[in-house]
Amino acid sequence: MPELSRRRALSAAAVVATAAGTWSASTPATAAGHHDSRGTFDEVYKGRRIQGRPAAGAGHHHHGAGYAVFVDGVELHVMRNADGTWISVVSHYDPVPTPRAAARAAVDELQGAPLLPFPANRPLA
Repeated sequence: MPELSRRRALSAAAVVATAAGTWSASTPATAAGHHDSRGTFDEVYKGRRIQGRPAAGAGHHHHGAGYAVFVDGVELHVMRNADGTWISVVSHYDPVPTPRAAARAAVDELQGAPLLPFPANRPLA
């Protein structure tokens, strides 16, 4: 049996690291963020309270697949893309893997400005 040289050990480590990186990059966003996309979260991010939870009774105006996200108590309109990524009305052109990431991206984009209610989120009169 050949001895394990430093070169072989480093080569093997590189192969394992490459395989692990390829596997995680090829994992669908829905699988990677499954817990986060269906569970709830409530945290303070950069001084703003962000919350997310499954939405009960999602109406025709909800494109978030039955999920509601809030920034400081104001609903952030989120939408789920066909590939499982999420976008919001604030960061529409920057898809992220989870609703929590969408809330964080919105806080980053708002840069301290208040989130105004989105007209589609208002109840019908």
